[in-house]
Amino acid sequence: MAPSLTSKYQAKIASVGIAVPPGLLTNDDLSKMVDTSDQWILERTGIKQRHIAEKGVATSDLAAEAALKAIEKAGLKPTDIELIIVATITPDMILPATACLVQTKIGATGAWGFDISIACSGFLYALQVGCQFVTTGAHKNVLVIGLDVMSSIIDYTDRTTCIIFGDGGGAAVVQRSDSPDIPGMIDFIHEVDGIGGPALCLPGGGSRNPTTAETLEKKMHYVHQDGQVVFKFATRKMADLCVKLLERNGLTGDDIDLFVPHQANLRIISSSAERIGLDMKKVVVNIDQYGNTTAGTLPLALNSAIEDGRLKEGSLVLLASVGAGFSAGAALMRWSY
Repeated sequence: MAPSLTSKYQAKIASVGIAVPPGLLTNDDLSKMVDTSDQWILERTGIKQRHIAEKGVATSDLAAEAALKAIEKAGLKPTDIELIIVATITPDMILPATACLVQTKIGATGAWGFDISIACSGFLYALQVGCQFVTTGAHKNVLVIGLDVMSSIIDYTDRTTCIIFGDGGGAAVVQRSDSPDIPGMIDFIHEVDGIGGPALCLPGGGSRNPTTAETLEKKMHYVHQDGQVVFKFATRKMADLCVKLLERNGLTGDDIDLFVPHQANLRIISSSAERIGLDMKKVVVNIDQYGNTTAGTLPLALNSAIEDGRLKEGSLVLLASVGAGFSAGAALMRWSY
């Protein structure tokens, strides 16, 4: 049975704001760093370039920028925000939580907050948590942020990871939906499978392997990935969850106006769209511009759809993500912006 999101109110995304650093790292740039080429990267991932933050630019800096844009677009002041949820695997530091740093940077003096660390699924998971606080009536204005500075944990001599990831992300203000005819968030489904954890991980720096000279020498503080294992899981699971979510709501791909998937790999996105029964014209793809920004891809994709005029009042939207953990999820919403 679908989770009930009708406890007291309906939740909707009221606005989206993004932040990406101006610096670009193109495929040609990478070809001078590792054994690769623009054609090789483009054919295998769909990526042309990725934004890279300058040294000293942290997740909270970009998150605060995106947050202020989203708050302004929603017609609010920072003091109107009651809760801040930051989805990131690149916090400014292990403690305090990045949400605390964002709170003071934007002047949201009345807000509490916390971080979610679930990698590429971060924004979608954080969105559902934020929606729960709205649907119960606990809060009216929740700020959900998905943003990563992946360049801080990437080994730029490792071709399996350095070609994929970029920096940036966005923020969304979640509010109550005023219209009973446009319910906002309709349903969601999330899963984790910890067996896949070792296939995509950052093994150093935690309680298992605290930072030592040995962990630094072994490059354990960079992302490690078994690309084939991750690709197979992502290709299967993202489509599986989308189909399951649609079926339990009596829908098919024909009913969807727009599919907003996690931007991990163009082949994964295309395969998922085919399984769901969607023409690629209904799919948001901007991986060529940003690469995989982990928790940042969904807000960046939503913003692209808004700017392109593809998200309209009443559009039935399917969102999906898959990533480290392994973690995966999908959500169904009626757009009311």
